[in-house]
Order: sequence, then structure tokens, then C-alpha cells
Amino acid sequence: MPPKPMEINPVAWYHVPLQGKFGLPRQAGLVPELQGTVRFTTPFDGPDAIRGLAGFDHIWLLWGFSHNPAPAGTADKLTVRPPRLGGNTRVGVFASRSPFRPNPIGLSCVRLLAIRTGELLVGGADLADGTPIYDIKPYLPYADARPDARGGFTDEVPWETLPVDFSAVRDSIPEQERAILGALLAQDPRPAYHADDAGRRYGLRWAGRDIQFCVRDGKILVLSAEKMYI
Repeated sequence: MPPKPMEINPVAWYHVPLQGKFGLPRQAGLVPELQGTVRFTTPFDGPDAIRGLAGFDHIWLLWGFSHNPAPAGTADKLTVRPPRLGGNTRVGVFASRSPFRPNPIGLSCVRLLAIRTGELLVGGADLADGTPIYDIKPYLPYADARPDARGGFTDEVPWETLPVDFSAVRDSIPEQERAILGALLAQDPRPAYHADDAGRRYGLRWAGRDIQFCVRDGKILVLSAEKMYI
């Protein structure tokens, strides 16, 4: 008799100034400057569920790709096109970290910065604002770290960041926010198949601002940073 499908519910929700999924780091840890908040749901918002967690520097977040389309039919999508390979070469879905998976589940290692009443402050996450978190586990260096492990195609194609030019909007964005936003944009959030489309305009939402940018001569130029009014 086949097992019944498992029903899981969020133990917390993730919140970050970057709204939407465009512009998110492609992997956890690439932008350690990016800070977000894990806010627990009841009954996990008391001290018992996190007792002893303060002794760890990093934690694993198990979460859902809630910003993707409904996953119906994705079990038949056996190959994906990783950005690291230019968006044209296909590999098996289980040989990638593509967000489009048979089951929409993500796993991220993040730095634990602070523990507050009902929430955790974390750094370096690759989750969108409003992402449901289904479980949290401590990172164990003796068991989880494998510095000599092979990295497949990622060993052959190193990821290169781009310089970011804020000169057009320097007075519109506070210095501290520029540092974080610059680290995000340096990862080049454009789809890989747009890499040769110089001058095309892109936008992401950061801390209540519509950030418009383009790429010219191997540099990201921030064009405008208008406040959004809802």
C-alpha cells in the first residue's frame, strides 16, 4: 500500500527588504551582507523550540518555493538549464539547485546573527520575502562541511561578479543600503540568456524602492531608485 502524502505546515515565515524573487542571490551565502528575519508561528514562537540554538553560528532552513507557479506537472520536467552553464546546457534536475523541482522544497545554510523574541535574525539567505519555512536545524561543522568535495560543473565554470556603479543615484539610497544592494546586484541577477543583451533595462524592488539598472561594458549601472507608493 503506497504511503499517504505528507502534509507540512510552516513553522516560520521569512522577511527581507528585497520584494519579489528577481535579484535574489542564486545560492545562500553569496551575499552575507543581506539580512532577513525568520518569524515563528505559534506555538514555535516561544523559547522552548529554540532552546540551545544560541550555541550555533549557522542554521539550515528547509523552505518552500512559494513564489513559483503551481508545481503541477513538474515531475515530468527531468532536465533544467543552470545559469552557471549559460542557460543553454541541460542537466538533470537532481544535478542542479534549480527552484523548479518535482517538489518545491529549498534548503539553505544561513548565518545566525541574533535570537530575539519570536524570531531569528539571519544573514546570507537566498529566500524571497514571505517565504514559508518548514523546518530549522543547526549546522554541524563536523558533519556538514566537506571542503574537499567535488562540485561538478560548478568547479569548471567559476561565477564572476560585476562592479556596480551607483553614481546616478548616490543621493537617493543611504550608504548602508547601497552596500547591501551593491552586493546583490554584483551577482548579476539577469537571466543567463540575457548576458549578451547590453543596455537592456531591469528592475527589482528593494526596501520600498523600484531599482532600475542595466549592464554596459561589463558593469552594472544603477539608473534610478524611485520610491514606491502603495
